Amino acid sequence: MKRILFAALVALLVAGCSSTPTTAPVEDKSTAAAPGTTTTPGAATSGTTSAGVSGTATGVNPLKDPNNILYKRSVYFEYDSFTIADQYKPIVEAHARYLAANRNARVTLQGHADERGSREYNIALGQKRADAVKRMITLLGVQETIVETVSFGKEKPKNPGHDEAAWAENRRVDIIYAGE
Repeated sequence: MKRILFAALVALLVAGCSSTPTTAPVEDKSTAAAPGTTTTPGAATSGTTSAGVSGTATGVNPLKDPNNILYKRSVYFEYDSFTIADQYKPIVEAHARYLAANRNARVTLQGHADERGSREYNIALGQKRADAVKRMITLLGVQETIVETVSFGKEKPKNPGHDEAAWAENRRVDIIYAGE
């Protein structure tokens, strides 16, 4: 009898200690600028959650839907850095989820740098930026064979200006899908 009561007590304790997992709302960190930096173009995600990654009920291509995070195709970097800032990680994660769900998709990551520095240095920096995004995408489960990287260095600026605002736009990795 004592064994049965002991077993029942243990079962109640285990059941009482278990918890039901809850899903916390996803915080949109992409609109917050990193401390000591200015907000760069393409930072906002328009509040789109990961649920909208694979498409919508209307059949709109999520890559072409301005309300979808997949519409954002640039990851911006700080000066002389190839570290992906927290505010751009949701964009990379969304593209990784899309690529994992669409195994026929192919992507090229184009690394860029601003005009400061030598041609050789900027080619290397652009490649490091593209490789950093590729590393994050592959760590999230995407096959390495469908992701190609290339560096343009300072050769293809998004903004032809010669000030900090222009340079901030040019320090980036562009996510280009095959066939677009």
